[in-house]
Amino acid sequence: LGCRAEYWFSEQSPVNGGEAAAAGDFELDQYMHLAALNRGVLMTPFHNMALVSPATTAEDIDRHTQAFRESVQNLISK
Repeated sequence: LGCRAEYWFSEQSPVNGGEAAAAGDFELDQYMHLAALNRGVLMTPFHNMALVSPATTAEDIDRHTQAFRESVQNLISK
């Protein structure tokens, strides 16, 4: 079926739904979605997650990693 990777930008990883909701940052989430999309990577709408199909190649994962890296580097360089 594939796997799911979820991204959180907080000092500690949420361990339950309440903590996950409190850790949300709408503007940052929107930035990451748009930045990834501009680099050819579609994130799951309304979540900071990537759903990975069994048909996904190593090159696809490398492209995702590069897009994520560039997006974060662009954000922290400002």
